[in-house]
Amino acid sequence: MTAATDGTAALTAAIQAVELARRAGAGDAEAGLRAARSSSVRVRDGQVDERVDTETGILTLRVFVGSRTAAATTSDIAPDALARLAADAVALARLTAPDPDAGLPDGPFPAANGDDTTLDLVDPALLDPAPDLLLALARQADAAARGLDRRVRSGEGATAARQAGMMALANSRGFAASYPATACYLVVSAAADDAEGKKREGWWYAADRRLAGMEDAETVGRTAAERARRQLGARPVPTREAPVVWAPEAAREFLGILAQAAAGDFRYRGASFLIDREGEQLASPLVTITDDATLPGRGGSRPFDVEGVASRRTSLFEAGTFVSFLYDAYSGRKAGRPSTANAGRSSIPGVGSRIGVAPSNLVMAPGVSSPEAIIAGVEDGLYLTDMLGSGENLATGDFSRGAAGLWIEHGELAYPVGEINISGRLQEMLLNIDAVGNDARFVDTASAPTFRIARMMVSGR
Repeated sequence: MTAATDGTAALTAAIQAVELARRAGAGDAEAGLRAARSSSVRVRDGQVDERVDTETGILTLRVFVGSRTAAATTSDIAPDALARLAADAVALARLTAPDPDAGLPDGPFPAANGDDTTLDLVDPALLDPAPDLLLALARQADAAARGLDRRVRSGEGATAARQAGMMALANSRGFAASYPATACYLVVSAAADDAEGKKREGWWYAADRRLAGMEDAETVGRTAAERARRQLGARPVPTREAPVVWAPEAAREFLGILAQAAAGDFRYRGASFLIDREGEQLASPLVTITDDATLPGRGGSRPFDVEGVASRRTSLFEAGTFVSFLYDAYSGRKAGRPSTANAGRSSIPGVGSRIGVAPSNLVMAPGVSSPEAIIAGVEDGLYLTDMLGSGENLATGDFSRGAAGLWIEHGELAYPVGEINISGRLQEMLLNIDAVGNDARFVDTASAPTFRIARMMVSGR
């Protein structure tokens, strides 16, 4: 699908697929085409470990026959292939059970094409980069990681990647639009062995729409190495209840957990502790969290979602009050609410045609305290830098994760800790946030500052 990275060709194919579906018997139809050219280079111990160049493209056609629906995908956008796709999708829809909530969004759909330069989604330097650009970034980061301390070596190495893509969408309600976007990433994994022979790993990454907006390669490499080095000699602590200070990288992961609980599909399945709690004070007044797809240059920004609904800003928590779930068209109808423009497609192989609720850019508003002041206010507690595994029950709000970080004594970072577990209830954790830092930093699709939860259970030995 080489032509699919061109916006005109992509949009033409989407429009044609919709027309063919209507001719095949669909009452409504929607076609989305996502295509991208990607390159990546991995360097490990100063040597090129892997180079990958790919060009991908897939068109997903969703059809509605009455209240029955089905979807089908193809990587072939030739007219005869699209005709077969349309016929197959309509035939499949006729075999499915009717669902009164199925259907295209009610709109309104954005009138413009969506190639809005105010969103700043494209870096020309990433459309056709210099051949050795990614290699240079990966080598710089890998060298910086290995050069910090003789005890630190490459773990999985340093990977630099870039992507230039196109999203085109058309439906039978008259919507037809496309937009281009670029992205770049740098991920570094470092490792160190402590006196007991235990391997300690550290990682760091940078991601941005623009190369100039990404943290520099040497800083990314050194940070990964420092995170590995500071875990040397990490040990568990005796089980106790203690304050937990969440570093920004852990805080961003926490936002993702909350966004999942606030997803409209979790609401209609009865799988969220937030159900029927809109308008209630569920968090500390220090907590304000939004989902915003309109922020210029951010990883989750877009002019419209995968159903064509115009992007917007949605408040999840406002000064501690839970305001709203995130909805796509289907979950919104289930709840009697409009879409919040949070429809996304699954990235799981084999289910890429499935639409569900997905956040765009998650933002936790910064506070006024410096991270140093937040740590200084802890007599005995945990500075959390990493969470391991997945142990939250979003239906009940129970939370439990493996963890690592640094122990705080008398307001100072004292020694590394590992092989511990942190647990609590999400409702209580939110209410017990008693300090929020001024150090929020955007990485890819999320921004969060340091924050402190006054009490959590820390389980060790």
